[in-house]
Amino acid sequence: MNMAMLWIEFLVCSGAIVVCGYNLSRYGDVIAEKSGLGRTVIGFILMAGVTSLPELINGISSVTVADAPDLALGDVMGSCIFNISIIALMDMLHGPGPIFSKADHGHIITAGFGIVLIGITVISTLAGPAVPSLGRIGLYTPLILLIYFIGIRSLIRFEHEKASALTNKIEVKQYKDMPLNTAVIKYAVNALVIVFTATLLPLIGDRLAQTTGLGRSFFGTFFIGMTTSMPELVVSISALRMGAADMAIANLFGSNMFNIFILAIDDVFYTKGPILSHVTSSHAITGALAMVMTGIAVISLTYRLKKKTFLRLGWDAVAILIAYCVSILLLYSLKGSV
Repeated sequence: MNMAMLWIEFLVCSGAIVVCGYNLSRYGDVIAEKSGLGRTVIGFILMAGVTSLPELINGISSVTVADAPDLALGDVMGSCIFNISIIALMDMLHGPGPIFSKADHGHIITAGFGIVLIGITVISTLAGPAVPSLGRIGLYTPLILLIYFIGIRSLIRFEHEKASALTNKIEVKQYKDMPLNTAVIKYAVNALVIVFTATLLPLIGDRLAQTTGLGRSFFGTFFIGMTTSMPELVVSISALRMGAADMAIANLFGSNMFNIFILAIDDVFYTKGPILSHVTSSHAITGALAMVMTGIAVISLTYRLKKKTFLRLGWDAVAILIAYCVSILLLYSLKGSV
């Protein structure tokens, strides 16, 4: 297949994701209103689950078909830092104030759990074979699964308690003419299209980049990580444009938690032993910077800046972009050794 045809396939898949990503945000917002669950919970569970399915499929195929655990971990870590970097773009597109200035405090819970999960992955990557195993899976796998479900339960309880405290608040209904079941069906259809097209993107991207000479860690982290994160980008920007900033933020933090959950699934499918005992330690750099970037977001969610400072960006968004660029430079400098 020639290069031009590959680019056409890439653009067609990307266009489908853009259109369906907008629809997914709209119908997700309808479900949030009609179900009473709220935008934070819908963004964290429904949005994050759907937009992260490409990473799940790519990870399983990487460890089973390609026998490339570095690609699987690189995709996960690359998606994590790319998801947080999307916040900087959202901050630029957000109204007069920083995007975190009026964001729901529940995001601190998901961001905090994300830091814990990424931290466990970084430590386990550096420790390698020294980490105890349970058969052919690492001890970190059941720990990741446990912490992930604790995080879900914690967020739902927090949102439930917040909703109970605001029972007297009058909410304006935006979607009076669309029934809940109609929104669910249309959400599911658009989700299926996104999953299918986003799953094809890394395969097309892999063929496009075969002759670049980049190492698997660098390629998996940035090219595949970015292409599998395209649904997060489109859905989050679309949600922001609709005025659903909390759903957009929840989608990104929720996707990062789900990404580490995916790594545990990859470990189950990898038959040569604990997956993090068969990867290069350079992924720990990406993971550490993902923790730094998420930490910056937590500080911003707590401190709540009132003004933007540079090119329609708050200092937090600028710091996140700097950390993202540093991760690219560090991984690129190590590409020859991985």
